[in-house]
Amino acid sequence: MKTLGAVLAGGRSRRFGSDKAAALLGGRTLMDHATAALRPHVDAIVIVGRASDGAVADWPRPAMGPLGGIAGALRHAAEAGFDQLLTISVDCVRLPADLRSLLEPAPAFLESQPVIGLWPVTALEPLKALLTGEEDHAVKAFARRIGARAVAGDFVPPNINSRDDLARLASK
Repeated sequence: MKTLGAVLAGGRSRRFGSDKAAALLGGRTLMDHATAALRPHVDAIVIVGRASDGAVADWPRPAMGPLGGIAGALRHAAEAGFDQLLTISVDCVRLPADLRSLLEPAPAFLESQPVIGLWPVTALEPLKALLTGEEDHAVKAFARRIGARAVAGDFVPPNINSRDDLARLASK
């Protein structure tokens, strides 16, 4: 299966206070850490939700939260001939070495962080219906709609919502 990786980086970083993707951890940006963590698990990577050249836009519009990023990435994956999409957030600076085997077969997501998920490209149409309707726009609502499995495990991904969270992670 041909898998596209997507780093969801379209958040406003309100709690963080500045562009979280550009924040430094060990001399590298969180974006650099996230792409490096994702690279071993996928055939190609896109950045989603950034106003930069080469980034994939959220769908159907910006500020839709993680599902808007997943929808934009699924659209891109379908157009580019990928079978499935592996998503992570920009503050996910570490991933387990066995992430793909944990999540396969798609659809599945990490119970501790639902944005870390493996989504079949065929989930695009149900996601479009969800995002254009009045239903709950949470990742777990999408997961329920398509019958995705919640995968429990020992790995708890870092969740960097503030500069204090970043400082705690840097001190480990």
